[in-house]
Amino acid sequence: MDGIPAESAAPGGNRQVTASPTDRQSGGGTGHPIRAVVWDGGGVLIRTIDPSPRRAWEGRLGLPSGGLEPLVFRNEVAQQAATGRGGWEDVWAWVGAHSGLSDSDRAALARDFFSGDRLDQELVDFIRDLRPRLRTALLTNAFGAARHELTHRWKIADAFDAIIVSAEEGVIKPHPRIYRLALERLGVAPQEALFIDDVEENVVGARAVGMHALRFESPAQAMEDVRGWIGGR
Repeated sequence: MDGIPAESAAPGGNRQVTASPTDRQSGGGTGHPIRAVVWDGGGVLIRTIDPSPRRAWEGRLGLPSGGLEPLVFRNEVAQQAATGRGGWEDVWAWVGAHSGLSDSDRAALARDFFSGDRLDQELVDFIRDLRPRLRTALLTNAFGAARHELTHRWKIADAFDAIIVSAEEGVIKPHPRIYRLALERLGVAPQEALFIDDVEENVVGARAVGMHALRFESPAQAMEDVRGWIGGR
């Protein structure tokens, strides 16, 4: 998927559940039932299942294990691209120059970087099954080609009532404005929406605007928690 996949703590990190299972069935004890579920993209629906290509490049570049993802995503060029000021060609040019790569090696790195990524079809099917009882959205920090990738490569755009891409909006999670855009396009109040992301700061950001939110750790955990929040529907 085009864009900035979520970079989370290791699986099994701190979970923050703000309501009991009984309370969740009525919208977290607020009196407002859940009407919409909002999902992160990279790191949740599309995850790096086989990290070996990235680990191989880390060895080649002299990076520590897990050091390639921050190199690619946590630089000024990537952050600009996530708000619509550039794209992958700019990011790979920066990475190549920073790492002293030839043009051919830079192209190989770009090819290998996402080769271990896979779509979680079971989770996508779960999201499709939530509709039309609930509204669904994808809220992703991603580059400009993300919507095309979601529609034509991954073929999951039909699972969502709204897709919000940071590069199209000029703002990234956890800024409050991007959550409010998602709520507006779904036509729901913050307390009527549940948000799922694998990055804790993004979960905290959703809660700050009044949404319910949970940290993604695994597909099974996410589906179980969502069922708890919506009353098993």
